[in-house]
Amino acid sequence: MRLLKPLYVFPFVLSGLLLGISGGFVRLGFLDWNISGTAAQHGVLMVGGFLGTLITLERAMVMKNRLWLFVAFLSGVSIPVLLLPGWSTFGQFLIMGASIGLVIIMYLQSIRHPQPYQFVMSLGAISWFLGNFTMIYTGLTPAAVPWWMGFLLFTIVGERLELSKFLPTPTFAKNFVFVLLGLNFIGMWIPFHGIGNWLMGGTVIFIAFWLLHFDMAKVVSKKERQFKYIGIGLRVGYLWLVVNGLVLCFMEMHPLFYDLYLHTFFLGFTFSMIWAHAPIIFPMIMNIKEKPYHPILWPAWMIFQLTLIGRIGSSLLKLSDWRLWFGVANGWSILIIFALMALIVLTKIAYSKFYQRINTSVRVQIKNTENKVTEQP
Repeated sequence: MRLLKPLYVFPFVLSGLLLGISGGFVRLGFLDWNISGTAAQHGVLMVGGFLGTLITLERAMVMKNRLWLFVAFLSGVSIPVLLLPGWSTFGQFLIMGASIGLVIIMYLQSIRHPQPYQFVMSLGAISWFLGNFTMIYTGLTPAAVPWWMGFLLFTIVGERLELSKFLPTPTFAKNFVFVLLGLNFIGMWIPFHGIGNWLMGGTVIFIAFWLLHFDMAKVVSKKERQFKYIGIGLRVGYLWLVVNGLVLCFMEMHPLFYDLYLHTFFLGFTFSMIWAHAPIIFPMIMNIKEKPYHPILWPAWMIFQLTLIGRIGSSLLKLSDWRLWFGVANGWSILIIFALMALIVLTKIAYSKFYQRINTSVRVQIKNTENKVTEQP
């Protein structure tokens, strides 16, 4: 039980991110940070290793029994195993085991709180399992990608529905988004060809517009400081989801369709969600009061968005050199934002301790002065 602490699982999350970005650099053609095996396992490291461990850790912490953190540990430990020569398949089985554990966690949470948003997130967990099973069964990572996208889409939309449940959303609008999610799930069975592309692409466009109109981010973005950062970050992420839908519907014949299809979703949509949710999720995972937000994050966030626009634009225009450098800059911007958030938290902790010491010292001096006054005749 002592080893099952969120703080001990979080290093796996960071290692999955670092190794996944390294593999992405190699796949782009940037070989200055080449770690053996990361290019071949780039997608598995980013989705199963980094995102899978992060989401599983978040959901496991809701459970009363800390033994459920073992599910997140299972996903996390797959990261080094994936890179061991001859062990990549075993690493994939570890991730599939973690996805089965997440399905069970979501099932138990749905029984305890039988709400529509819980069922949506449960469908996300099921999609992750189906993607991992497809990857192992076919031996093809691209075959798992639509399911992995479903995992993230349903999980994120479910969480947004949970957070926005107190908004006065019309009943027809609530029903409409559930229909869209159901159609998207059907579309994942027939991806990449004909109606599958249109079904997935069309539904994510409508889901994005639904979120832009009905999600709490619309209200939060009008506030100040951290709330504005969260609200604008979410809404920009929804716009990336629109772009992903347009790529699915209209760009199938483009030579870099797969690259556009992947990174408008996993970088544009998913990482925008990570940056927006970080001030809420990371303190919970790390069991700290300090939130990783400071206005200094805004320039780094803008660099991330601009370099991603440059990367996607370069892919659209088939400018390979520009795509390489924008892609590398975008990868580094991700690491810079995480480093800034860590620095913000550490600075706040140090300031809090310093303030407590000063406060304690002042109280002691006041007490000593009061004692001297009372002792005088």
